[in-house]
Formats: sequence, structure tokens, C-alpha cells
Amino acid sequence: MHTLVVAEHDGASLRPGSLSCLTFADSVAKATGGAATWLVLGHRVEDVVQEAAHYAPVFAVDSPGLDEPLAEPFARGIAAVVRDRGFDLVAAASSTFAKDVIPRAAAQLGGAMASDVLRHEWVDGRLLLDCPQYAGAVTATITLHGSPQIMTVRASSYPAAAPAATLQAIERRELDAATFACRGRYEGLHSKKNARPDVTEARVVVSGGRAFKTAEDFERHVGGLADVLGGAAGSSRALVDAGIAPNELQIGQTGKIIAPELYIALGISGAVQHLAGMKNSRTIVAINSDPDAPIFDVADYGLVGDVYAIVPELIERLETHAASATR
Repeated sequence: MHTLVVAEHDGASLRPGSLSCLTFADSVAKATGGAATWLVLGHRVEDVVQEAAHYAPVFAVDSPGLDEPLAEPFARGIAAVVRDRGFDLVAAASSTFAKDVIPRAAAQLGGAMASDVLRHEWVDGRLLLDCPQYAGAVTATITLHGSPQIMTVRASSYPAAAPAATLQAIERRELDAATFACRGRYEGLHSKKNARPDVTEARVVVSGGRAFKTAEDFERHVGGLADVLGGAAGSSRALVDAGIAPNELQIGQTGKIIAPELYIALGISGAVQHLAGMKNSRTIVAINSDPDAPIFDVADYGLVGDVYAIVPELIERLETHAASATR
């Protein structure tokens, strides 16, 4: 299969999830005698193109029509390249970007799509894909019929690709400006500056749930513990719906899917929708006042108690330990 990996980036560098997706795509391509190629879309993204070329050949489309984060122009760009070059498979890391863009591209291409691929294997010449269903309660093994095949891949399920021995080829393509025309328009971006890593990329994630009643409490306890551990702050949907935590911190079925080395759940009951987003974490620690909370069923370590009492003490001890270690 000739596979195309849609590179997700911030305008300056690749997102780590895309490197994991490249591992998946390269495995599929090599099993069929094909090759994996990056697709870098955007405007003024030469740094991203050069970085991507350290891993695999690059197909670059740089256009003012891709300057703003609108899903429709990106989807049209993907569809145009796939049609022009006849790619058999299109893959992207499963993320908020991919959830917005890739299904639109799939609809335009008329292929078959699978979401959140966890594992794959070849059986009798067919590519079998394991995908979670019903908020992760079950995993279905599916095969796609149609061309091209389009899929999103859980970054936590595949290791990041290693750089190639030499710089790979870069092919640049200009698409007609009409390709990117759409009915939507970009109005602006409202986002708080955050010095913490993104929850999808952090080694340590500290999340808060219903136990926290105000944004100040959330920042003091969840943010404070995340900072002392050098990690990211996350949230359950309940706090996002209540306006206590911003949407970009939501973890779960309708939020972000993560698998950090350490996940600390503070005052999170463990509804199945939330577990779907973090149950693949390497080590899970739960602190909850309810000894029967479902979160304890998946936790490696659990502590029953009031987060308002336990977390400040935990932060203090960690800070003391860090201070003594630097002396």
C-alpha cells in the first residue's frame, strides 16, 4: 500500500502523535511493498517540512489558503493530493485536529474509514484493525472495503518513529486557490497561555473532577500538583461543563485520549466515558473520598480521602523533597 500520513503540527514542529502514526503507516506500507509519505499542509511551514524529511519522504502543500485553522480547506487539500497521487491509505494521529479534518476528507474521497486504531495485523491478505467501541467498553476487529482507506490512529498504541539515516526527498505542490475556498471564515482564537505541556504529550498528567468547586481550587490543587511533578493538568467533562476548567483540558471519550507514564485522578469518580480517555496510562493513581468509586477498579494505587486535605500535603512533601535533592 502507498500510504499518506497527514502531519499534525503547530506551524513550527511536528506533534509527537504524528510520529507514532508514521510508525503505523510505515508498518502497513512495508508489509505490502509500498512506502509511507508525509503530507505537510499549512502556510509558512518550511521548518515542519524540514523536520518531517528526517523521518520519511514529504509531500508539501504551502498555501495562504491554509493559513487559518479551518477544517474544510485542510480536508480539501488532503482529498486533492490523494486523488492526484492515488494513495491507497490515508492515516492521521487520533486528535482533536484529526477528528475535525479527517472525516471531512473521507467524505470527499468516498472511501472507507476507521477511527482510533489501537492495533493492526495482516490475515490472509486483509488488514485487520482493532478499534474501541461503546466508550472503550469493547474492542471491535474490523476490515475496510473501499478505496482509499482512511483511518485515525491512537498515538499511545504505537511508538514514535525513529529518524531515517539520511534526509528524505521533499516534493512541493501548489494547488489552485479555489481548492481551499469554503463557506466558513476564521474569526479569531481565544485561548489562555499555558506553560504546562499538552495532556496528549506529557509524561505525567494530573486531572481533577467534581470534587473541585471553583476554578481557583482547580488551579491550586490540580495545577499545583501538576507543576511540582513537571506534568500537565487535565479535567473531567463535569468541570468543563461547569466552566471550571477549559475545554482543551478535557480527557475522555468526548475529549482527549491519553496514555502517560503516570496519571493522577483527583476527585474523579471514574465514569466509563472518562476511563475511555486514560485507562491505557502506564500507572494510575486515584484519590477520592468515595471508597466505592469506579476509578479504584483501574487504579494501580488508591487513596481514600478528601483531596482538599491530601493534595496540599502531597505538594508540600514533594516540594520539600525536591529542595533537599538540589542541596
